[in-house]
Order: sequence, then C-alpha cells, then structure tokens
Amino acid sequence: MKVIFKSNIDKVGLKGEVKEVKDGFARNFLIPKGLAVESNASNLKSLKQQQTKLKAKEAKNKEEARAFVKELENHSYTISCKAGVDDKLYGAVTAQDISDCIKQEVAEIDKKKIQLEDAIKKLGVYQIPIKIYPDVIANIKVWVVKE
Repeated sequence: MKVIFKSNIDKVGLKGEVKEVKDGFARNFLIPKGLAVESNASNLKSLKQQQTKLKAKEAKNKEEARAFVKELENHSYTISCKAGVDDKLYGAVTAQDISDCIKQEVAEIDKKKIQLEDAIKKLGVYQIPIKIYPDVIANIKVWVVKE
C-alpha cells in the first residue's frame, strides 16, 4: 500500500514522502496513529498544495534573512576589554559578549548562531560569521579595543 508520511519515522520514511509499505503496517500502525495517510488523488493534491505553501514561506524567510544580514553587516561592533602586555586580554571575548554587543546595536541574536571557533584573547579586528538562516551567513566586523 502506498502511503504519504505525515511525520518523520526512523528507518521508514520522511515527512511528505510517498512510499510503498506493507498493508498491515499501514492499516494497523501508521494510519491509526496519524503518522501517515493513504496515497490517493485527493491526499496527493493536498500534499502538493502544502509543499507549494512551504516553498513560498521558505523563500520569504530567506529574503527576510538576507535583508537582516545586510543590516547586520552595515554596523560596526566594538567591545572594550581590559588588556595587559602584548595586547592580551585579561579575560576573553565569547559568543555571549558578541551577542550582547549586537543586541545593543541592532537586534537580539542567539549566541549559538555565532560561529566563533575559539574565544578572542587579543585586541584587534575580527571577522565573525553568524548563521542567520540555513545557507545565509553574515560576516560582521568586531573591534576588540583596550578599555
């Protein structure tokens, strides 16, 4: 029996996928639990409509993300820290510090989106990538200056 999966099921199928499964598995498990529906003309038509809506929403979200990237990249971010000899910081500038700095200038960004490999431990100018959306990355300039 062909079914359309309504959610992801490990080792069986992904949401929106049309796949052939055994009749008993479909009738006794997938359909009663609401994990899948039978693949017929009306269900396939509604699946295509849902996929079209999802693609449109995805495109809109990506455009909004690109506009936000431009806004982020137009600003310069300065973080002042105490520094000692050879411009070494007494502490370190972390993703949380960068997030707080961006929050003051533009908008709130989750620190998990900031792709900082290691904490910044010296004064200077750094290019920091921020993953705003899948396939949309902002490269901001962060100035770490002496307090």
